[in-house]
Amino acid sequence: MSDEIAQQQRRLRLKKSLAELSGMKGMGTELVTVIIPPDRMISDVRQHLGNEAGQAANIKSKSTKKHVTDAIESAISTINRYKTPGEGGIAIFVGHVIVGNNKTRLMSTVIDDPPEPFPSFRYRCDSTFEISQLEEMLIDRTSYALFVIDRSEAAYGLASGKRLHCQEHITSLVPSKHGRGGQSAQRFERLIEEAAHNFFKKAAERASNYWLPMVQDLKGVIIGGPGATKDFVVKNDYFHHEIKKLIAEPFFDVGYSNESGLRELIQRAGSTMDQIELDVERTIVDEFLQEVMKSNPKATYGEMMIRSALDQGAVSTLLLSEALTKRRVRWFCKACKNEWVRTHEKSSATPSCPECKSDKVIEDEENSLDLIDELTVLAGHTSAKVRLISLDTEEGSTLNTAFGGIAALLRYPIS
Repeated sequence: MSDEIAQQQRRLRLKKSLAELSGMKGMGTELVTVIIPPDRMISDVRQHLGNEAGQAANIKSKSTKKHVTDAIESAISTINRYKTPGEGGIAIFVGHVIVGNNKTRLMSTVIDDPPEPFPSFRYRCDSTFEISQLEEMLIDRTSYALFVIDRSEAAYGLASGKRLHCQEHITSLVPSKHGRGGQSAQRFERLIEEAAHNFFKKAAERASNYWLPMVQDLKGVIIGGPGATKDFVVKNDYFHHEIKKLIAEPFFDVGYSNESGLRELIQRAGSTMDQIELDVERTIVDEFLQEVMKSNPKATYGEMMIRSALDQGAVSTLLLSEALTKRRVRWFCKACKNEWVRTHEKSSATPSCPECKSDKVIEDEENSLDLIDELTVLAGHTSAKVRLISLDTEEGSTLNTAFGGIAALLRYPIS
């Protein structure tokens, strides 16, 4: 597996863990977060947790005391499996999480292969988990600022990695025409131009204030809009001088000045935004969609067909949706000793044995994998490229909903 794909998968696993952790809550301050950076000794952390367990004995509430003690003991048990924190460090999130109807369940999540090293040690016992260091790792530092404007509306945001973020959509109060009596046409024109000036100033200032704190991470500012207004705004110095230095030419004609306009701007500015993966992602899915419509396509989709193509060494590029939650699970029947492998949704119930129909079935966790990881390993056997496709583009959503999130461009057509 290439370093790039391995890093993509680390980020994806972290993203999924973060989504789960952010929704977990405890009855009280019962959820324990332990983050161990690479330069911290395991023995020091073990001693720290031992001290915290001693402090927990002073908690007045019996249930809270028990839950906190359980969580700390579970964290100690987890770190005892490690001799060192490794190159990236270890994060442990453990505690009695609310699962409905005032019931809780002890749950534990361990992250020992983060995409970046954890920067500092953290111990916290609270009603939620401390996930700020995880969120920081998912911020893509390669970004372009996006701005679209005409006289009636404006929008601005960021394209960062695979993500498009529309920060704000602003509508103006600039009149489009005048027809009321009582004042001269020149006065109306002057009022309209003054309103337009105030709108341009407001939109550019708000955008500049949003971008300035991250100016060191911006690779450029891309400007678009349906008419000549965009050129006027840039030419007349409405933007902050630090932002103006980053404005890239040419400016792009787009149909709208709202979030749809930002998406169109990304498509039109693809060659300019050469470091942004949104355009790369859209292009490769478009290539698949065009190819799969041909009578003898060098493309296929669906898990069964993809496995067949991988077995034949026919896959050139494997496309996997980041939304895939399925796992490739190896099951073992304790009654008849039967073993089998199936693809299941992560939340699926344990199946019965297909041979003896017994419900005494357990998962062989050591030989089970997320489907994304398993297919990536198979692709590596024949040097096939792998692309993880987000849901942040229309094409990415289409791949997930219409093709099950699994597709491939092929080296040659297969039957």
